[in-house]
Amino acid sequence: MTDKDMLPEYDFTDSVRGKHYQAYRRGHTVNIHQADGTTVVQQFTVENGAVILDPDVREYFPDAEAVNQALRTLISLFPKNRESTTPR
Repeated sequence: MTDKDMLPEYDFTDSVRGKHYQAYRRGHTVNIHQADGTTVVQQFTVENGAVILDPDVREYFPDAEAVNQALRTLISLFPKNRESTTPR
């Protein structure tokens, strides 16, 4: 989103960037109000293995392909005989 996308009536004077970031990562509930007056409650959680990129990183790695390529390049720099630090 660029500044030209911001309409004059949008006021973020008292907003806080990242205010709900940690809660979102833990999972969040969304109340969906239906036209018939009922409410559907959905719980969303971040999938196991999903990674959320910070905005400054996302500028350089806009999609999964870019992230995976960068990580594969980094992995190639690791010594081949090192022991895995990730439990299996």
